[in-house]
Order: sequence, then structure tokens, then C-alpha cells
Amino acid sequence: MSVRISRDVTVKESVVSAPTSHQLLAGRTVLVTAAAGTGIGYATAERCAQEGARVAISDRHERRLAESAARLAEVMGSEPVSVVCDVTDEAQVQRMFDTVIGAYGQLDVLVNNAGLGGTAPVVEMTDEQWHSVLDVTLTGTFRCTRAALRHMMPRGTGAIVNNSSVIGWRAQEGQAHYAAAKAGVMALTRASALEAAKAGVRVNAVAPSLAMHPHLSKVTTDDLLAELTSREAFGRAAEPWEVANVIVFLASDYASYLVGEVISVSSQHP
Repeated sequence: MSVRISRDVTVKESVVSAPTSHQLLAGRTVLVTAAAGTGIGYATAERCAQEGARVAISDRHERRLAESAARLAEVMGSEPVSVVCDVTDEAQVQRMFDTVIGAYGQLDVLVNNAGLGGTAPVVEMTDEQWHSVLDVTLTGTFRCTRAALRHMMPRGTGAIVNNSSVIGWRAQEGQAHYAAAKAGVMALTRASALEAAKAGVRVNAVAPSLAMHPHLSKVTTDDLLAELTSREAFGRAAEPWEVANVIVFLASDYASYLVGEVISVSSQHP
């Protein structure tokens, strides 16, 4: 079966369905950044809620955040904590953590999902383009990781899952800033994991390739989507919840001995 995602691109539709809940995160408090909309962030928040977690979400888009919170409330059975936050602003990051911890009493899991993309050849890329992508995608992840570790390490427990990308490993034209940022997230994951492990806190990451959702088709060209889809061994993009499943695993006790790992969530072939 196939599905049309834009005027000129048709891809194979997923024939898999989301698994039933096993309450892998029962009793845990989870914060997912950049969770508004239809992508990996919201899918992760929803899957965590389905697995029994109390979920908090953030995003810098206030209207979309409110809409996502309303959808998530139907899953949780109660209104989730939602905080408008731009991860490039340290004061807003600190306010987000204070709000979530103040409401729930603790934070057990942080999912760093905030990221910013864009396409520009290196010779045409401006300093502003470079810095904006690095500030959201890499430095924003650092700011949130730092805040979470300051809470988790004294408690001797917690898990952080960063959303990186296979582009941190694989070259793609026009993506030098994004690739550098995502490779940086991988390095940050490994280095911070060694420090956090001494206090019983785990830090790991996922590296998705192509997860299809409506917003992606609006910001990515049809030709590039077709090319990326053609590289996937399954002949289709991942569903956002398929990436979220791996994030849930890393946040759960089933990943109790994984430290500083970056797990590829991809069916790409060479």
C-alpha cells in the first residue's frame, strides 16, 4: 500500500501498528522538549504517557503547544504540565525545569528533542544560519542536559535521551550546520554520560533517519523526500512513534546498563 505525502511524492504506507502498553514508565515523570505538532516530540510524549508516565511538554510555539497538551490530556486522563520555552534562552530553560519539578515534585526522564534544520551550501551559508542551528540543536541540548543533571545527580537516579540524527554520521549536501550540530549531540551524549553514570544517571541518544509527518513535507523538498525514502530498506519512512518506541526503551529500566550509546533508528542501506 502507498500513500501520497505531497503533490509529487508517493511512499509506501506503514503496515505496522503501535504496540500495546507494558507500563514501562509507570510512576515516572518525563519532560519532552519541542513536543508540539505531529513529529517525534509529540509521538514520544504520547508513547511515554501510554507507558504510564506523568508527562510534561515544552515548545516555543504557544498555540501548537496548547493544542498538543489538549491531545495529550486525552491519553493521560489529566492536563499535562506544558511550558512555553525557547531552549536558546537560559532563563527560559531554567523556568521550564523549575515549573516541571515544582508541579510534579521530581524529574525522572528528560527527552531532548528540540532541534532546528535548514538547507544551505557551505559557501553560501551565513554565520546567522550556522549559529541558529547550532544554538537550538546542540547548545539547547547542552542547556537542558545541564539543568536536568543538576536535579538528577544529587538524587542518584534519572535518564536523559537525546534526539540526534544519522546525519551526524552520514554526509548530506546542504546540511553542514545540522550535521555538525547532531554529531555534537552524539559527542555530548557520550561525554556527559560518563560524568552522570557516577551518580547513577544514564544518558543515551537515538539517531533517526527519516520519520515522516505532515510538517516535514512542508519544509523539505519533494525531490529530497523521494531520495531519502528510496534509501530505506523497508521502502518507507519510519512512523514517529517507531522512533518514540526506542526513546521509551532507553528511558526505561530495560536499558539499565546502556550508557553513552547512540542507537540508530533507521532502515537505510548503503
